Amino acid sequence: MAGSREHTVGHKLPELIDLFLEHLKFERNMSVHTARNYEADLRQFAAFFTRTDSRGHAVEPAVEAIDPLSIREYLGFLYQKNLAKTTICRKVSTLRSFFKHLVRIGVLVRNPALSVSMPRTPRRIPVHLELDQVQALVEAPDPATRKGRRDRALLELLYATGMRVSELVGLNTEDIHSAEEMIRVRGKGKKERLVPFGEAAAHALAAWWPERQLILAAAPAEGREGQAAFLNLWGGRLTDRSVRRILNSYIHRVAVRLKISPHTLRHTFATHLLNAGADLRVIQELLGHASLSTTQKYTHLSIEHLIKVYQQAHPHAKSRKGRG
Repeated sequence: MAGSREHTVGHKLPELIDLFLEHLKFERNMSVHTARNYEADLRQFAAFFTRTDSRGHAVEPAVEAIDPLSIREYLGFLYQKNLAKTTICRKVSTLRSFFKHLVRIGVLVRNPALSVSMPRTPRRIPVHLELDQVQALVEAPDPATRKGRRDRALLELLYATGMRVSELVGLNTEDIHSAEEMIRVRGKGKKERLVPFGEAAAHALAAWWPERQLILAAAPAEGREGQAAFLNLWGGRLTDRSVRRILNSYIHRVAVRLKISPHTLRHTFATHLLNAGADLRVIQELLGHASLSTTQKYTHLSIEHLIKVYQQAHPHAKSRKGRG
């Protein structure tokens, strides 16, 4: 970064971060979860360059003083914290978006983050469940209890639609069209898509709706979420964290040894469709991926499945060990 005088002269970084976050909220229609990550990344970046003067006052950096060398210095700090490469990549991507916006509105002439290289990340193959594993998981909730009926419905819906957890908890009852077995999903950037669901999810939802009404009838007016499709037992909307806790409790119960998150059901949805012959572009639409390249990570799993089937079924694919 430039000298101390240049550090303070110009547009203050924290003020521009506030303006950028407003832009994300009102113009980009970014999801709450994504906007929260952007804010955390940018606040951390600003805090790194905030200095303290001789009187103990915080001296906020001017954005004009940030150059590629400054950003590389910040990356060194992130590496020292032993953060995952994927996390560092996300933070660099956030900075690129932020500075791109500042160039667009005329605060900066060029984007200082563009010349900063992303760390190389290993290509991860998505973890997915086999059919018997996912069947055991969605059938784990006790259908005789109110909580069990709710949990069965949300697990069935996650697997049936491939929705993100943030999309699930954001569902309202008006978004679920049971007669047509279709759901209107609000994805990233508030983009909407229609996703079908099957008979198993329809039955689970039908068992949950009366229980939902009983919860709402008993819940106090304050904090009651009358529109939310999935409620906690006190009438409030379920949160991402609640769904993760619910899933973890059933994972332990069915003794699935894989490291599973709610996103695993999304991976499982895509993998099972692809293995059954579904077109990749259809899966892209169902998942709400903006780019086909994002969906293509599932093709590796499909190829593995094809090889396994071939080796089991084709006479000449079997091992020839022991033959002269």
